[in-house]
Amino acid sequence: MISTSSPARSVAAALAAAGVLAGAALLGSAPRAAAADGPASAGPAALAAAHEAATDATTLDTLSRFFAREGAVTEKAAAPRIEGAAVPVRTLSAEFVAGKPGVSIASLDYLASTAVSSDGQKASLWTLPEPGKGGDWQVVNIATGDDEARYTAAGARELPGGTVFHEPQIDAWYVQKGDRVLPLDQDAVRAVGKRGTTLSAYRTRVHAAYADKLPGSAYARKGEAGGYGPAAKEGSGPAIAATSTTGTALTAGSLAAAGGALAVLALCGVTALRLRSRRRTG
Repeated sequence: MISTSSPARSVAAALAAAGVLAGAALLGSAPRAAAADGPASAGPAALAAAHEAATDATTLDTLSRFFAREGAVTEKAAAPRIEGAAVPVRTLSAEFVAGKPGVSIASLDYLASTAVSSDGQKASLWTLPEPGKGGDWQVVNIATGDDEARYTAAGARELPGGTVFHEPQIDAWYVQKGDRVLPLDQDAVRAVGKRGTTLSAYRTRVHAAYADKLPGSAYARKGEAGGYGPAAKEGSGPAIAATSTTGTALTAGSLAAAGGALAVLALCGVTALRLRSRRRTG
């Protein structure tokens, strides 16, 4: 089990590195409407397409600026490279939270590739299929660290063949297979214990925490930004931002590869807990 906490992800730094300005977070709106359709699957063709988008020359040029943003390395010396294959990133499903029978615990949101600079910095590139592009993919966000790849690998060790997923409201990572849900980081340990929990017990917990905050709820209609535990009561907790079909929300200020250049894509605010956190219940 991985217990190390990830570094804070600075979307603002990514935007500065790309030389563009971000709009405000769009709480409660769906990223797919503004950006692209989510990946239909994480099969070999999709993973290859995501890797190709990540290794595009324009993307690598933007990565050089991203890694040089705090002066740790010069833009010329950054020499970013893509390490390993793209991995699927899944997030807690709104339908599962709502208690709908027979649904998966998580939904596929995007594919992530890990970039590494010459001085060892790491970043995650989130990729999605471009709308109406016949299979072309685009980078929609650059975030510090390599959580996606690390937790995917950790989950494969803990429960081979299991589903690795993220619960963004508490920034927790888990792996689920059959009736078992195991924690992959300390946030998840605090939620379900070191030994994990059963699928039914996990469903009960997330239903109690989030079911009254799903899209269409009175909570959502009021435009509340909270969403979990004490922080929600103080109005500073994470948002539940989702559509009724995908329940997906990306962090605000994402970067989209469009027209041969990276441009700002204001998608969705998701959590105030940590900058590196990403999207959705539901």
